[in-house]
Amino acid sequence: MEPSLTGLRVLRSIAERGSFTAAAAELGYSQSAVSRQIAALERESGAMLCERLRVGVRLTESGLILLRHARVVLDEIAMAERELEGAEPDVHDVRVGAFISAGAIVLPRALRILRSQRPDIRVTTREATTPALVRALRAGTLDLAVISSRAPHRAPDAELPALVTDTIDETGLVLAVPAVGPFAGRASVSVEKLEGVDWIASPSTSGEPLLGVWPGLAGRPRVAHAARDWMTKLQLVAAGCGVTTVPPNLAAVLPDGVKLVRVEGGPEERRRTLVARLPGRPSRVTVAVIDALRGRDSG
Repeated sequence: MEPSLTGLRVLRSIAERGSFTAAAAELGYSQSAVSRQIAALERESGAMLCERLRVGVRLTESGLILLRHARVVLDEIAMAERELEGAEPDVHDVRVGAFISAGAIVLPRALRILRSQRPDIRVTTREATTPALVRALRAGTLDLAVISSRAPHRAPDAELPALVTDTIDETGLVLAVPAVGPFAGRASVSVEKLEGVDWIASPSTSGEPLLGVWPGLAGRPRVAHAARDWMTKLQLVAAGCGVTTVPPNLAAVLPDGVKLVRVEGGPEERRRTLVARLPGRPSRVTVAVIDALRGRDSG
């Protein structure tokens, strides 16, 4: 086999983005150019690499095998480019992705620890939904992914080999409400009182349900405002535009005019924050970053 680097990059992008169209947009190619690169890889490998679905594509078993080796090749090429550009030889780069609310608490705390204790580690970060982070981890464009999990806490995806996950936090949800209005001054609210309120929620996707609405409410919730960014949601709450669910550790970054209240009368809704990685023995640098994400110094 003599696959081109361009073809391997296209394969990795398809694995991460889940479609030819999204991969073409990321790489700046036409969709037909992406299709030609995959066709060339399939001729070189003698196997079908992508399975066309009703919506998007996914890699076949042969595609996943080639992707596993493509990650190694592309990482080595990137390392060579950094050395040729005179990058610091003693600095270790770690790419971390995180779901959106983790950017308010988990990432800043971890980066403070690493700056203080491990200046030899340089972390780059990006935010995305949990399904997108899992795809990026599989594609090799992330080294670690901070993801969320809700009961019954199944594996992040059905691909093999299974990802390795460690729980770094587990907490219940609470409700962010305006400081003035029907919930003002309350420490808790019954689940029955949440029927008919305006909700501020993240748009649902095929891989992740609506976020921001209390789970299990009777009837269809009225989503008045859709936003992915947590600070946007909280500012909308402060403006009296509705309510939203949040993890209680966001209390430290609440804007003025927002209060947190417990919800009573229904099952407790708990969320886990996990750090996920590909299987295999982690390096000491990876372990240090995981420890920092847990909020502790690894020494």
